[in-house]
Amino acid sequence: MNKTELIDAVAAGAEVSKKDAGAVIDSMFAVVMQSVARGEKVSIPGLIAFDQVDRKARKGFNPQTGEPIQIPASKAIKVTAGSKLKAAAKGK
Repeated sequence: MNKTELIDAVAAGAEVSKKDAGAVIDSMFAVVMQSVARGEKVSIPGLIAFDQVDRKARKGFNPQTGEPIQIPASKAIKVTAGSKLKAAAKGK
C-alpha cells in the first residue's frame, strides 16, 4: 500500500474527504518526525514505536580497496513493531 492508497482507505474508513484524510496523515508524520528529531520516543501501543538511537563511532573497511576507515558516531532511528502488528503479520 502506498501513501495514496492509505489516504483513500483512511478517508473511506473515517467517512471524511480524501483532502482531510491526507492532511491528518501528513500532520501525523510531521509530528512523529519532529518528536523523534528532538530525541523523544513516539509510541502507539500495540502497533509501532519510533525512537532515536546513538550509533557509536566504529572502524570499517572500504569494500573496493579493503582500506580501513573510521566511521563517525551518528544518530539513527529505531522502529519497533508492537504486539498487535506482529500478530496481524502472522495472520492471527
